[in-house]
Amino acid sequence: MAVRPARGVLSLSFDDIPMSAWTEAGPVLAQHGVKATYYVCGGLAGGRNLDLPQFETEHLQALHAAGHEVGCHTYEHASVLRLSPADLAASLERNARWVSERLHGYRMTTFAYPFGDCALEAKPVIAGRFDLGRGVRDGINAGRADRANLQAIGLESRRLPGYDLEALVQQTADSRGWLIAYGHDVSDRPTPYGCTVEDLDQLIRLARAADLDILPVGEAWGRMGG
Repeated sequence: MAVRPARGVLSLSFDDIPMSAWTEAGPVLAQHGVKATYYVCGGLAGGRNLDLPQFETEHLQALHAAGHEVGCHTYEHASVLRLSPADLAASLERNARWVSERLHGYRMTTFAYPFGDCALEAKPVIAGRFDLGRGVRDGINAGRADRANLQAIGLESRRLPGYDLEALVQQTADSRGWLIAYGHDVSDRPTPYGCTVEDLDQLIRLARAADLDILPVGEAWGRMGG
């Protein structure tokens, strides 16, 4: 796919939806007036993952009502490396039904690979069902990109020290590229896969200063220009 937005774009996304990705990150997003993409696994609702409480149905309904995008992350948070194409398709369909029943017929149009795992046999399944799939390969999407496995950076405590966020944001602006950030929990003491409120706030402020558009993944897709 071609990546040709009128100006650089940042998309913020949260995978699995730990409860704090809404209760802690939601107010920060609202303060800045930006929308994000939340990648949901119906099978995680009301449970625990990485010993953290996950979202409840009312959290999903609240973030949807606030204008955030809901994307697919399989039903059971399964690596596509362990699923046949038929089993993957069944998981996607189960998740689609689960979300539709709770969000009044809502249809998810974007996908994120659990664990960032991507398999060649899975990509046609994703490309056939969704506008795009997001992976975890570090980088900015610019010029041309694989719409079934878009690059992203980790808004994660284990990865953030290795990034020069200011440089990445400026490169996105200069190249008129698309920078996608993904995270999980948001707290003062995040897991290795999460970030702090300050981390999220900093990235949004850097993007604003560089005059990037900040859009959910699905909306950003519509700005890519072909």
